[in-house]
Amino acid sequence: MSNRAASIAVVIALVVGMLATLAIRPPGNQPSIKQNGSGQGVPQLRWRVPVAFSTNLKALGDNVVFVAETLSIETNGAIELAIYEPGELVPAFNIVDAVREGKVQAGYTWVGYDQGKIPASALIGAVPFGMEPWEFSAWWYEADGRELTEALYARYGVHPILCGLIGPETAGWFREPIESLSDLQGLKIRFAGLGGKVIERLGASVTMLPGGEIFQALEKGAIDATEFSLPNVDESLGFDRIAKLNYYPGWHQTYTSAHLVINAEQWSSLNSAQKRLFDTACTAGVTRNLARAEALQGPVLAGFPAKGVKAIRLPIPILRELNRVTDEVMAEEASNDEDFRIIRASQQSFRKIYARWKRLAYLPRDF
Repeated sequence: MSNRAASIAVVIALVVGMLATLAIRPPGNQPSIKQNGSGQGVPQLRWRVPVAFSTNLKALGDNVVFVAETLSIETNGAIELAIYEPGELVPAFNIVDAVREGKVQAGYTWVGYDQGKIPASALIGAVPFGMEPWEFSAWWYEADGRELTEALYARYGVHPILCGLIGPETAGWFREPIESLSDLQGLKIRFAGLGGKVIERLGASVTMLPGGEIFQALEKGAIDATEFSLPNVDESLGFDRIAKLNYYPGWHQTYTSAHLVINAEQWSSLNSAQKRLFDTACTAGVTRNLARAEALQGPVLAGFPAKGVKAIRLPIPILRELNRVTDEVMAEEASNDEDFRIIRASQQSFRKIYARWKRLAYLPRDF
């Protein structure tokens, strides 16, 4: 074979090889690979992630920014979550629906907003007279909380990852004192989750509003009172400018969890390294979120007197009655929904065993 013929043969072989490669891996279908900090290849992801809470709200809203930045840094930019503020892509209460329908790849939300469609979701988001934050995290990671929640949401085409956790909310902001439960009768109040069902049973008129709409409703008198989140968050939203009586403890939401909810098909398409990265970043988010939330509240409470705000503890008899009504509501919810019954039973069983340690190991709160 002449040199010219040999050269032509080599070129033809290279072209045939390239065409065969393209046939196996069409251009555009395969993500590029970047090296993470450990030198391992991570396929690139670019996901749109709507959030339920404004990212300018410390502890409640900014945790997802920490998680997104962590994923980006640890993967050298291979995983990028584009965060969209409430309402930019989808309404704050409809994030799980948008994820399930594939309108977005993932979202960051409080799953208690799904209560109307998924009754048991309320047990994952917050429980009246329920677990304290570290207790909830123990149930989630070390008991069967995670598995039960994943199974619950798998039927809706969504994979949930615990990605944030904060302590109790305030019991609400009121214009008039709450001296007995009869003071709730006819009260127009913004309230969420199972706690809303409890005070509704006690005669309150309950409405659900996203955080960005509460101040205006309170200012114009559309509602008489409200609960929403931690003292620092409520202060940022201006509730203390309208309602000067801030009640404690947050009986209706002893913990508040946040989840990164991912479309099930998107989750299944990830490799094991990617899934591990999401789990690790969210676990870091849980720890960081709780620490930040706990650190912020003391200074806010210390500033109440200068603003004419009173922090008031609900009397024990009122708390006992709220607890009694809560038990009634929970029993009814469990009888009406099998998922609710199973998850409730799991939480109760864990709390019963944990109570032995909790009762003996920790100092009294006033010590």
